[in-house]
Formats: sequence, C-alpha cells, structure tokens
Amino acid sequence: MKRITIILLICLSTIIAKAQNDLDVLLAAGVDDAQRFANDYLAPGTNGLMYSMNANWFNTADAKPLGGFEISLIANAATVGTENKSFLMNTDLYNNVSFVQGGNPQLVSTVLGENNPDIIVELTYDDPIFGQQTEEITLPNGIGSTSVNMLPTAFVQGAVGLVKGTELKARFIPKIKTDEVSLNMYGVGLQHEFTKWLPADKLWPVAISGLVAYTHLDATYDLTNSLGISGENQRLESSTSTWLFQLIASTKLPVINFYGGVGYIKGTADSDLLGTYRVSNGIITSENIIDPFSVSSEVSGVRATLGTKLKLGFFRLNAEYHFAEFNAFSVGVNFGFR
Repeated sequence: MKRITIILLICLSTIIAKAQNDLDVLLAAGVDDAQRFANDYLAPGTNGLMYSMNANWFNTADAKPLGGFEISLIANAATVGTENKSFLMNTDLYNNVSFVQGGNPQLVSTVLGENNPDIIVELTYDDPIFGQQTEEITLPNGIGSTSVNMLPTAFVQGAVGLVKGTELKARFIPKIKTDEVSLNMYGVGLQHEFTKWLPADKLWPVAISGLVAYTHLDATYDLTNSLGISGENQRLESSTSTWLFQLIASTKLPVINFYGGVGYIKGTADSDLLGTYRVSNGIITSENIIDPFSVSSEVSGVRATLGTKLKLGFFRLNAEYHFAEFNAFSVGVNFGFR
C-alpha cells in the first residue's frame, strides 16, 4: 500500500534506507553534495507523481444540473519513459565525490531506474584527527529490485452541480497514519460549461467547458528506527501542490460518450530531511547535523486528453489517456444522479 499511495515518501526514503551506514559518510562528505545528488535522483519520481495526481478530474464537459451529483473511485498511473530512469551525474559539480570506474560524467539511476552494473563513487571528507579520509559507497538504485514503469495513485472523488453550468468537485485520499507514516491528500476543482449559456443548449450535440483544479499532498515519514544513525526526531516531510487548467469538449449521447481536451499543469514538490543526525568523522569524533537539506522539483507543461464514458442508469464507467511529459492513463467507476 505504501509503495502505491506514498510514492513520494518512498522516493525520498530510498536514498536514505538503501545507503544505511553510508548516509553518515555522505553527510560528512558535505551536505551540499548530498543535496545535489538527492535533487537529481528524486525529481523524476516527484514530477511523475504530480502528473499522476491530476488524471481523471473530469469525464464529460456536460455540467451537472443543480443538485446533480456523482461519486467516483478513480485509479491513475503515469507512465515512466526511459529518459526518466537515469540522469547525467557530473562529479565536477560536486565538492567531494568522484567515480571509482569509468569517465565523468556518467548516467546513473534515478529513483525510477536501476544501475546495472552497480556504480561506485568515492567520497572524501576531512577528519579533525586523521586528516583527509576516503570511503567508497554504491549509488542507490530505484524503487524495488527492478526499474519502475508507472507511478500509480488512487482517489475517492465527488462532484455536485451548482448554479447554471457550474460544477464543484473534490477528491481525497483517506488519512493514512501508521507508526512510521502519516499521509493526507485533498483536491478541489471548479468546472463551468460555456455551452449552457447558448440558446437551446440542450439541442447542441457537444458540450464545452473549462476546469480549474488544485491538489495538495502532505506526508511525513519517521526515520528514527530505519536509519541506524544516532540522533533525534529524524523524519522526512513532503509537501506537493499542483494546479490544473483544462479546456474540455464532449459528446452528449444517452449511453456512450467521448471526451477530450487540452490542459496546462503547474506544480511544485518540496521535501525536507529534518531532525538531528550524529555522523562520525573517523573513529573518535562525531558531528551533529541538524535539518540537513531540502530538495524540490517543479513541473509545468501542456497535456492533451482523450477519453470515453459508458453510462447505464446510476452506474458509469470511464477510461482516459493523457499525453504529456509523463503520459498517464486512468479508469473510474462512478455512481451518480443528474
């Protein structure tokens, strides 16, 4: 369940959990280097998540009348391309990191990929007693044992008709809280049908509308028991926010309909490694590093949507595909009255 609904947290914890005892070496070698690597390593995962979060906000351009409603169970998945599974790591931009084998720069795995064979880097740091020290670590692979081909999300969504041509939407993930993870996600959208203002709009075979939607995800992952590094209040805190602006067109047939549109997505994902980390500088000395670093990523781009919807009384079923930086597909099971 965590690997599906908290992909962002898993992205962030992968670099830490896989490193285990290497984390203190990485931090001792320099927070700036750790932050630079984490940002490039994680960005494809957080960016793909933002596209996945924004699928299936609509299944028609025909706005519900006053009091009409629909409840939906939605499953989405953003597809991961080859270009998202690796990034070009240039150690000339790092202070204390170099490749053990091969040239520079090199393609290395992102959180969505896999290094095959393993890639080893040498980290250099200064010990106050023994002087300059070096240690080799293996760069982390992505999630799981093999590379990831899609980033899934799932929601419960509701929609209700308001004044003429206007529809209010809301989606959420029920709050998840365990000993290690806390997660909540919500979104709200407003859709307005322009064709409702035309004369004899019920006679038109198509509907045209616009949608504005906002989605937000907050998540916290407690690292205290998973790192094996002494310290206090060790955790990851993540905040992801997106805006979607969409123009929609659809047919207005009794049973089977088709819809599509063009939209623009803009979003940011900010993640903070917080707490105190007591890292070793050699055998005798140690150093406290407090709130080591933050990483962030942004998306902004156009997407196109094609979909179809089957309506049988109160039951509706829809499927759609989005063409964007991260292509995405989605299915929805809907129950409603209009």
